[in-house]
Amino acid sequence: MGDPTARIEAVDWTVLNHAYGTAEDVPEMLRNLHHPEKAADAADDLLTHVHHQGGGVYSSAPAVLPHVVAAAADPAVAADVRGDLFHLVRSLAHSGNTALPRFVTPDWQAAWERAVPDLLPLLDAPVAEHRTAVAHCLAEARVRADEVIVALRARWDGEPEPAIRLRLVDAVGSLVTHSSEQREATLGWLRTLRDGTEPSVRLVAVQALRRVRPESSAASATTSAPVPAASSASASVASSESTSISTSASTSTLASASDHLADPADPADGRTVSEVLFGSDPDVWRPGGRTKGNVIWAVGLLGDDRTGRTDVIRRLLGHRDPEVRAGALQVAAQELGRRRSAVTDLLPDVARSLSDPEPENRVFATRILGMCGYASRPWADALAAMVSETGEAHAPARSHALWALSRLGDARCVPALARCLAESDPGFAFHGTHADGWWTYRLDLVEVAGGLGAHADVLLPPLRARLAAAAGLDERRGLCQVLTEWGPAAAPAIPDLLALLDTDAAVWALDALAAIGPAAARAVPAERLRALLDDPPAGQRFAPRALALAHGRLTGDREPALRLVLPELDEPYGQEAAAALLAELGPAAAPYAGRLRELLPRRTQGWLPLRVGEALWRITGRTDEVVPALVRAIAPFAEQGGAHRAVIETVKLLAEIGADAAPAESVLRAFLDADERPVEHGSWRSVPLDDELCEAARTALLAIAARDGAG
Repeated sequence: MGDPTARIEAVDWTVLNHAYGTAEDVPEMLRNLHHPEKAADAADDLLTHVHHQGGGVYSSAPAVLPHVVAAAADPAVAADVRGDLFHLVRSLAHSGNTALPRFVTPDWQAAWERAVPDLLPLLDAPVAEHRTAVAHCLAEARVRADEVIVALRARWDGEPEPAIRLRLVDAVGSLVTHSSEQREATLGWLRTLRDGTEPSVRLVAVQALRRVRPESSAASATTSAPVPAASSASASVASSESTSISTSASTSTLASASDHLADPADPADGRTVSEVLFGSDPDVWRPGGRTKGNVIWAVGLLGDDRTGRTDVIRRLLGHRDPEVRAGALQVAAQELGRRRSAVTDLLPDVARSLSDPEPENRVFATRILGMCGYASRPWADALAAMVSETGEAHAPARSHALWALSRLGDARCVPALARCLAESDPGFAFHGTHADGWWTYRLDLVEVAGGLGAHADVLLPPLRARLAAAAGLDERRGLCQVLTEWGPAAAPAIPDLLALLDTDAAVWALDALAAIGPAAARAVPAERLRALLDDPPAGQRFAPRALALAHGRLTGDREPALRLVLPELDEPYGQEAAAALLAELGPAAAPYAGRLRELLPRRTQGWLPLRVGEALWRITGRTDEVVPALVRAIAPFAEQGGAHRAVIETVKLLAEIGADAAPAESVLRAFLDADERPVEHGSWRSVPLDDELCEAARTALLAIAARDGAG
C-alpha cells in the first residue's frame, strides 16, 4: 500500500489557514492519524481546527480532505477514529453546501468532487456504523449526484440493516433535486417505496419526496385557488371540483403533480400525507412494528395542516399498541402547547387516555391535562379520583393529578397534598426544571403548592413538620419557597423560619419572612439580621445581595442593599437589579431618575426596559415616558411569538399602570386573539405561560376600559 503519509509533504501548509491561524501544524495531525496511540486526539484536533464550528470552509480543508478520506478508508486505523474522520468529512461537505459563498474557500468544490469517488466503495464497509457514516457524507455530494444516487440505490439492494436502509433512502432524497440523468428513475423508485408495506421506509420515502422542487411548491402556493382542507385522513385534499392545490393543502399533500413531482400522472396526486402513511388499515402501525419516535416523525410530515394533524393524532391516540399511543400523546402535547384551538380539537381525546392500561400513558395524559389548566375542568372528577388512589404504583399519576387540580383551583387536591407532605417521599421535586421537551420529570413542589395559600390552615402543619425534619438544603429551600409564595398566610411558620437563620437556608428563610410582612418583621431579631449581613453563609455567592434585599424589606433600612447593588447601575451589564431596587424605594429614589432615563432606551426588549420603566414610574408617577418603552418591548412578541417571562411581567406592569396603558391596547388584544400561543413552545410550561400572559392582558384591558367607562 505504501506510506499513507507520503503526499503530506507535497503541500505548502504555511500558506493555508484553519480556525487558529496558519495550517503548518496540520501535517503532524495527519501523520498522527496512523499512530494508534495518537490517532484519536489527532482526529479531534483536525475537527476543531479545520472545521471548528462550521459556517465556512477554511483554505486548509481542500488539502486536508484527501488525507482524511484515505485514513478513514484504511483498515489499519482504529474503527472509532475512522468514524470520527467520516464525521469530519460530512461536516466539511455540509458547510461547503450551506455556508455563504464568501466563507467557502474557492478550491473546496473541486476537492470535494475529487474525493467522492474514493468514498463510494466505502458504502460496502464491513462495519455498519461506517456504512451509515458514509451515507451521511454522500448525502452532501451534490457535485456528483447522479453517480452517487446509483451507488446508494445499489447499496440499498444489498444492505441487510434496516436502519442503514433508511439512511440510504434519506441520502437519495437529499440528492434527487441535484440530479439530471437519474432524476425521473429515482422519483419512481421513491414512489414505489412510499407505497410499500414497511412503515419506516414509507416515512423516509415521503420525507424524500417532499424535498423535491420546493420552489415549485412555493410558486403554487401563491397562485392556487383555495380548496377546503380535508376533514379526515381518508378524504382528498384536492376536491374534484378544483384543478389546483390550496395554499394550506399544499403543505399536507404528498408530492402532488403541480407542487412537487412535475409528473401529471403521479398516482399520489390529491392524496393527503396521512392517507399515504396510514391508509385505511389500522394495522399499519402494528404492535412491535413502530416506535414512539416514528409516530412523532410521521405526524411531523403533515407540516402545518391542522386538520390532517388533528385527525391522525386522534386516530393514533386510540391505537391498540401502547407505544404508538405514547407517540400520539407526545404530538398531542406539542399541538396543545402550540395552538389554543387544539384544546377543542384534541383535549377530549387525550382525556380518554386517563384510563389507558399503560401506566406511563396515564401519567402523560394526566400531565397534559395539568398543563392545560382551566380547559381541563370537564375532567376534574376523574382527576380527583386519581388523587385518592394509594400505593406505589399510583404515585406518579397521583402527583400529576394533584398539579392538574391545583391549576384548576380545585380544593380536592388539598387533603391529598397534605398527605403527600407527611410521607417520607412526597412525590415532588424541591427545585424547578426548565428543560425543553416532553419528558415527565418530577413536578416542582412550588408549582403544585405555590398557589394554595388559601388552604394554608390544612397544609401548614405537615409542611412545618417537614421543614423541621428536613435534612438537606434542597428540601429546606423548596419548602421556604412555597412559604414565600403564600406570603402573609404563612405567618404561623414564622418560628420555623427563624430557626433556619442559623442554617445554610438562611437566604430563603429571610425571603419567606419578608414575604409574610409586618408580623415577621416584628419577630426577626435585629442583631441576627445584622450578623447575617456581616457573615453570610459560605459558598453562596449570591447570598450578600439576597440578604441585603431581604433585610431592607423587613426593616426598611435599604442602605446595605444600595451599597451592594447601586454601583451596577453604571456597569455595562446587570443594571436590572439596581433598577428593581430603586423601584422598591419609590419616590425616595428620585435622585436617580435622570440616570434611569438614560438607561430606558438602551435596550428595546428583555428585562432592562421593564425594570427601568417600572422604577421610573414608581419614582415619578409619570407614564408618558414609560409606557411607550414598555409597549415597544412587547410588541414584537405579539407578531412573532416567543414571549418569555420578561414579556409577561411587562404586561402585568401595564395592568398595574391601568388607564394610562391605553397605547398598549392593540398589542394586548393581539396577544388574546392569537391562535398560535405567542409564548415559547416545546415544553410543559408553554400553556401555563400562555395562560398567565392572557390573564395579565385581560386585566390590563379591563383597567384601560375602566378609564374609558369613567370618562
